[in-house]
Amino acid sequence: MKESFEDLVKVMKKLRKECLWDKEQTFETLVPHTLEEAQEIAEAVEKKDWENLKEELGDVLYHILFYSEIAEEKELFDIKAVMEEAGKKLKRRHPHVFGDVKVSGVEEILEN
Repeated sequence: MKESFEDLVKVMKKLRKECLWDKEQTFETLVPHTLEEAQEIAEAVEKKDWENLKEELGDVLYHILFYSEIAEEKELFDIKAVMEEAGKKLKRRHPHVFGDVKVSGVEEILEN
């Protein structure tokens, strides 16, 4: 998995440097495309088109890398910081899994 992720990062970085379209993109110009990709995920799920879902999830993953690369270029943050923040947030939101909070069902999880 690590190799696949690193390869995708390399592909994205190469496109950002060598593709005229990718070079011109900003946070703002990517937003409509990101929204479109998210909608395509929803459509694939609705249709139970799992092969297409795999493709669309890859597109959204690419967008996450793309935003992170732009942020890194602006010295705001990088993909490592995004992943670390995601992990911290998930642990914080799941104290019943990563802490000592005891719950008896989904309702209590939602309350927490």
